[in-house]
Amino acid sequence: MGIEHPREKRVLRMVGRLKIIQVCPRYKPQIGGVETVAEEISRRLAAQGHEVEVVTTDPTGALPATETIDGVKVYRFPSRAPGDAYYFSLPLRRFLKTQSCDVVHAHGYHAFPALFAEACEYYRFVFNPYYHGRGHTPFRNALLKAYRIAGVRVFRETDAVVCNSEFEKSLVCRDFPAYCGKTRIISPGIDKKEFAGLAPYPKDDKILLYAGRLEEYKGVQHAVAALKYLPDYHLIIIGRGPYKAALKRQVEAAGLAGRVKFLEGLMRRDLLRWYATADTFLMLSSFESFGITVAEALAVGTPCVVAKSSSLAEFVDNGLCRGVDLPVSPERLAGEIRMAVRMPYTKEILDWDEVAARMLEVYREGL
Repeated sequence: MGIEHPREKRVLRMVGRLKIIQVCPRYKPQIGGVETVAEEISRRLAAQGHEVEVVTTDPTGALPATETIDGVKVYRFPSRAPGDAYYFSLPLRRFLKTQSCDVVHAHGYHAFPALFAEACEYYRFVFNPYYHGRGHTPFRNALLKAYRIAGVRVFRETDAVVCNSEFEKSLVCRDFPAYCGKTRIISPGIDKKEFAGLAPYPKDDKILLYAGRLEEYKGVQHAVAALKYLPDYHLIIIGRGPYKAALKRQVEAAGLAGRVKFLEGLMRRDLLRWYATADTFLMLSSFESFGITVAEALAVGTPCVVAKSSSLAEFVDNGLCRGVDLPVSPERLAGEIRMAVRMPYTKEILDWDEVAARMLEVYREGL
């Protein structure tokens, strides 16, 4: 629904300064792949002088309704998010109906804010779906199928669909073939400067590491089960999410409380030190449109074992990053962990500065 901007907006475009509204289910200090992409792009574009706002939700009600973070104005609205999903918010939609911008960038097909993004007035609409192709549980999968009737409208209205990987693009083209021509790939990145000079933590045993949201589909339970075959390893699990209680019960039932540590809320530098400390990083997720934490572990030179499902398969090079088929047996997984060794990683990983530059090119198309 592109619009004719008032004169002041046209002048801003002519001198190169854009007003950009990022619409996403959650934002910093919440953590996750969507949150990271939105934050890293937003703060870099704000530093370049663009007017960047983030419109998001806060189902907890514990965060400020408005604040400025790294030059980015953030608006948070109450939402319903059963099981940390969906993020349905009519207040967010009402707010967007009062807003106008040069570019609206919606994030996340699997939650409602992206569907509401078209409520504002804009010149260009960009969409990052982070599309998984199905829900993470049978119930969510059934809801996803029903949602497609409404969700297809986002693809129809958008000017550009940005996918994180070839795998995600293949799913979008499979399920929304009429809009495949709008797709382009810009993978998430890392801040390469922050990986210099990391000091590992002291350790006596070998360390397995997982960092990310704690959801059943992420596969952390397979790492816990593999410890039976890895008596010289400890497992560090960094993150929060609805599956944490189940993982703790699994650890207790297996008598592994002394070999598994749960951490959350770490400072960024502390998380990076755990990447440098780990002997192996694990990501055994069934659904991923990219895998930022895998890229970060590889940037440190830490060997990785990933599921050869979804976009994670694109990291596998049979060297620093090894792949396993799901479902994986604990004994087979333990064997792959032991075979993971430090050696150069052969595939390109972008820096966030380059990601932001590529996204800005997409924003400017047609302006």
